[in-house]
Amino acid sequence: MPISISSGRTSRLAAAGFLALAALLVPAPVASAGEARTVQSRSDDVAPVILLDGAKGAEGIAAAGSTKFFAGDLVTGDIYRGDIRRDKATRFIDAPAGRIAVGMKVDRHNDLLFVAGGPTGQAYVYNTDTGKTVKTYQLTKKKDVFINDVALTDHGAWFTNSRQGELYFIPVDDDGDLGNVRTLTLKGPAADTSKQFNLNGIAYSRDAGRLVVAHSGNQALYTVSPRSGASTAIKGVKVPNVDGILVKGKTVWAVQNMSNQISRLRVNFHESTAKLREVITSRHFNIPTTAALFDDTLAAVNAKFGVLNAKTFEVVTVDARTNATR
Repeated sequence: MPISISSGRTSRLAAAGFLALAALLVPAPVASAGEARTVQSRSDDVAPVILLDGAKGAEGIAAAGSTKFFAGDLVTGDIYRGDIRRDKATRFIDAPAGRIAVGMKVDRHNDLLFVAGGPTGQAYVYNTDTGKTVKTYQLTKKKDVFINDVALTDHGAWFTNSRQGELYFIPVDDDGDLGNVRTLTLKGPAADTSKQFNLNGIAYSRDAGRLVVAHSGNQALYTVSPRSGASTAIKGVKVPNVDGILVKGKTVWAVQNMSNQISRLRVNFHESTAKLREVITSRHFNIPTTAALFDDTLAAVNAKFGVLNAKTFEVVTVDARTNATR
């Protein structure tokens, strides 16, 4: 839905619009067979719940090392820095007025943090050492936009737009220098914008050499050619309320916000098929949106969409594979 971004109240108006949209989503069970189980943190060294101290909202998280992470404040655009071994994350970047923070990823090689800017149509790149803004990109000038999530490849960062059938690419060269943004027009089922909320999470499969995108409205996952924009449905599963996704080898973790769960899928990228291996739940989940992977631990952000008077926001850790033989 169109949201004004012309005033000093941008961040709050943008976030409020997104929260209202998210509240319209209805919780739904996973459509494929699988045994759900409640999962707590994988060891005593990992905090089960990590407070984002002072955050007014939450949505994105990105791994920044073996135990370190960054998480964003959806309302203010501020960035928090934390450690999965500790129960509190503190504000690292005090974002300028007008920014919000949705999905994010860390380029550890170049010390860069890429953040999706939602209805502003922007992307923000920060230095992970200093917290300073390296560059702000206006990914698109279209009015009906929501820049939702980001994935990294060896050559740069890709961003989804939940309101348009296109992706945006920011190149990063071998020296860490940023290039000009490019727009990739999608073809095939991933280009569908008929629903209220469409493309959402995005990841990169190194093995397949393709992008993987989540489509919230279609309860589906698609692969996308980063060259042509051609897309193919991953068949065999449905993922209601799908939000952020992670890919490692043949495994895809799909965070399902209003369902309060994360589905672990086994994907055959050559045949474009998938099977549900496990549904991961936790008593601490409260509308998780995105997750970061730390070995066998997932750290997921509670966005609390539609939760009245939510005063605190947190990261929840769960075991990434409680049934690793499947």
